[in-house]
Amino acid sequence: MTKEQKDNLFVLVKSLSKSEKRQFKLYVGRLGVNEDSKFLTLFNILDKLSVYDESVILKRGVVKKQQLSNLKAHLYKQILISLRLNPSHQNARIQIREQLDFATILYHKGLYKQSLKILDKAKALAIANEEKNIAYEIVELEKVIESQYITRSLSNRADELTVQAKELSMQNVMASKLSNLSLQLYGLFLKTGYIKNDKEFKRVTKYFNDRLPKYDINKLGFREKLWLYKAYLWYSFLTSDFLSCYKYASKWVDLFYDNKDMIVLNPVFFLRGNHYLLEALFYLRHYGKFKTTLLRLESITNEKWFPVDDNLKGLAFLYIYNNKFNLHFIEGSFKEGLSLVEEVLERLKRYNDRIDEHHVMVFYYKIASMYFGAGENKKCIMYLDKIISNKSLQMREDLLCFSRILNLVAHYEAGLDYNLDVLIKSTYKFLIKMEDLYEVQKEFIKFLRGLGDIYPHEVKGEFIKLHKKLKEYEEDPYQSRAFLYLDIISWLESKIQNRPIDLIIRNKFHENSARK
Repeated sequence: MTKEQKDNLFVLVKSLSKSEKRQFKLYVGRLGVNEDSKFLTLFNILDKLSVYDESVILKRGVVKKQQLSNLKAHLYKQILISLRLNPSHQNARIQIREQLDFATILYHKGLYKQSLKILDKAKALAIANEEKNIAYEIVELEKVIESQYITRSLSNRADELTVQAKELSMQNVMASKLSNLSLQLYGLFLKTGYIKNDKEFKRVTKYFNDRLPKYDINKLGFREKLWLYKAYLWYSFLTSDFLSCYKYASKWVDLFYDNKDMIVLNPVFFLRGNHYLLEALFYLRHYGKFKTTLLRLESITNEKWFPVDDNLKGLAFLYIYNNKFNLHFIEGSFKEGLSLVEEVLERLKRYNDRIDEHHVMVFYYKIASMYFGAGENKKCIMYLDKIISNKSLQMREDLLCFSRILNLVAHYEAGLDYNLDVLIKSTYKFLIKMEDLYEVQKEFIKFLRGLGDIYPHEVKGEFIKLHKKLKEYEEDPYQSRAFLYLDIISWLESKIQNRPIDLIIRNKFHENSARK
């Protein structure tokens, strides 16, 4: 990892837009600080550096080495204060927090009536925006003030606040339990991927049921429903129940469309919900709904009312372009999809500090798959090598596994069979380290290991045998998942029929569309 990525202050300075930098300097000016102030000088130095270098800062004589840490901490804090004041970062959550801070100051000054007035407005805003944790904090402060500020309505007021505190507490506990479950299931999914047998299904189901709190859907608010749908979604993904994935992702997305204000307040959750909906539709091969959902998402992210910041731009790119690739995979339009590659690579550079390495590798796998489908196997191998050679990367095992299998197939297709035996051995060694392989993977590796002993005129017959064997797994709920990463069946059919793989997949797409 590079030095500039480690230094938080440098990363923060480099993340600022031109308008944010301008506002920071105006903010410093309003403070009445001398223009030669040390922290402003440090800001200007960091702004001009392309790579963080402490020696450059010390050479400028701004500060001694032992004082640099304190100066950096002070600058970091001042930048955050400036960003908090920036209108582009103002939202209901920050405004409520600000009002709570104001009320707290008034309370400590003994101005109880003024404090209560602000708290009442802030509480209404918090409840309206589903900010129930802050609402609970507000009620607790109201209780403290009411216990010291004597009014004739104290008895009624005390009952009202007690009931409100109890309701908010119960809702917050429910949201906490559901969010914990959702996060635990997501962590399990990242660690193990999809279940592969009945034993794993029973284990995951018990894990889910043991932790799912009892609930009445009619008593849940927006926030609690959101976490509930997320928990069910991850359980459905883990168990490869893609119809249920579609069901709960749809509920998630519809929740936002029914509460448009929540899209503005929680745009990240809105984007993710749409991404999971598209992923479920991709697995189900519901082409019409997939295309409509993707177009709608892209259209909404371009609306003037949709929030805009660097993080949201990065996420919108990540989710929309991943699914643009998937659209071409469904259609079998690999050659047409190649036009996306340069644009994606350019944006990956632009958002390199916004998109984690795992998702970059997922893009590389999709790019490799696009080149493979288009018949450009050497380019496919080039992008797969970026994944396979990345030793520091923590990715889902199943994606690493299929990267290696696709690499073998691409080498075979490209005629690069001079080191195929070495590749097969290294892939096999990698695969046997995995706790559980799909039967599809086992059969395919067995086939590849035996290729060296097959005469050229016998190869087609072996392709037919393998195709027949793998077709048995196509409808298996635990094994069919393997075909979503790599369409081995279509590849085998292309070898048997001596036709390009994109033509095979495209014909299947048209046949399925005609049936529907």
